[in-house]
Amino acid sequence: MSITLDTLHRILGPLAVIENHRVVLKDAAALASSRMDDLVHLAVFGSTEEKEWARWVISELGQAVGVRSASIHDLYMARGRGDISGFTVPAINVRGASYDTARAIFRTAVKLNAGAFLLEIARSEIAYTDQRPTEYVAVMTAAALREGYRAPIFIQGDHFQVNAKKFAADPVAEVAAVKALATEAIAAGFYNIDLDTSTLVDLSKPNLAEQQRLNYEIGVELTRHVRGLEPKGVTISLGGEIGEVGTANSTVEELRAFMDGYNATLKAQAPGTVGLSKISVQSGTSHGGVVLADGSIADVKLDFKTLEDLGKAARAEYGLSGAVQHGASTLPDALFNNFPKAETAEIHLATGFQTMLYDHLPETLRAEIYDWLRVNAKDERKPSDTDEQFFYKSRKKALGPFKKQLWSLPAETKAALARAYDAKFEFLFTQLAVGGTLPHVQRYTVAPEQRRPAPSHAGPAVEAAPDDAEAGE
Repeated sequence: MSITLDTLHRILGPLAVIENHRVVLKDAAALASSRMDDLVHLAVFGSTEEKEWARWVISELGQAVGVRSASIHDLYMARGRGDISGFTVPAINVRGASYDTARAIFRTAVKLNAGAFLLEIARSEIAYTDQRPTEYVAVMTAAALREGYRAPIFIQGDHFQVNAKKFAADPVAEVAAVKALATEAIAAGFYNIDLDTSTLVDLSKPNLAEQQRLNYEIGVELTRHVRGLEPKGVTISLGGEIGEVGTANSTVEELRAFMDGYNATLKAQAPGTVGLSKISVQSGTSHGGVVLADGSIADVKLDFKTLEDLGKAARAEYGLSGAVQHGASTLPDALFNNFPKAETAEIHLATGFQTMLYDHLPETLRAEIYDWLRVNAKDERKPSDTDEQFFYKSRKKALGPFKKQLWSLPAETKAALARAYDAKFEFLFTQLAVGGTLPHVQRYTVAPEQRRPAPSHAGPAVEAAPDDAEAGE
């Protein structure tokens, strides 16, 4: 331990000291220096003991200056009441080169005075990007500290999904796996979770209520589990989903069938328990987009009228913030300003940023990754796939194995990527009208101080299922 503490003290320098298992901030300005880069690198790539201590230090520094994990629940409830409106919250899946990507997000937020945005990672992504929840929270917190963002941060578990095939084989074990992941994530600081039991919708049933029954019943079971884990002063924001992304468009009748069943079941099983704050729907997108033979993305027929109607019903009839759109990052730029006009509560963005990362990689590294995919992802290649289609669909699986190389790109590559990310995030934040939303966050969000004890030993990780739900885009 003394070796680890010596390393930490060398990194921290005048920034802070560790005294009696407490982090004492000495120079707040030094948070926005390369010392934070060194600290977060230790939190991701150090020894087991170094990771644990570095993550704890980052958390304590965040607590000291107000960069704390928070729930967006109360802001979403205000949206449901009509107290605030006119913007769409971006939920950004940070997959590769995560620290640099998140720094660009927070730079944009500082520039535009934005506060209503989510940083998320899905059950599947946790596995293939090699980012456990404690690491993810530490990296997002460090990025905020580095860029001078001094407000609560909303970290979300995206698609904490029940796998339909595994559920059919052993429902108890599959639900238990999602509960275990939620337990791990909440302990790390994930106070926003999208519960995805939409895979259990059974269209062979005779009516909508029966089709949605397993969806809402397992959703309630997971809701009760999450509510039992909430830290004091935190109401975790929970989302449900009524239709698997990439299938037929959702309807208001389906929304009512799910919400009526969910609310009645929750009230019967746990009276007074807080339910959902939003509902994910399908309106014409697919995760990652549809890649054509030449590697381009097919045009999408997104139904904004469906989104608008579902959002109105969600707010007026159930007090939710509205509808959530997945699979949005590969949409044409001209469509994004339509989301606030339709009062879409939230959209999920991921694959577009992954594409930008790959487009900026040095040719030698990209070739090395593609060679790796030819061997390690060959089972995912369909006989009809061109190289462009195969690499586009499979290259997410290389983000974990090549994580260190993606964190250690040449300075000129990082600079070019940062400029591209800055432009893209500023465009999206502007089109989604989240610039100027920091006052809403400050008004409706309470992020209580949560000091954690200094590390004693590293705990075991809870494995995510690598073949589970695709994330957001």
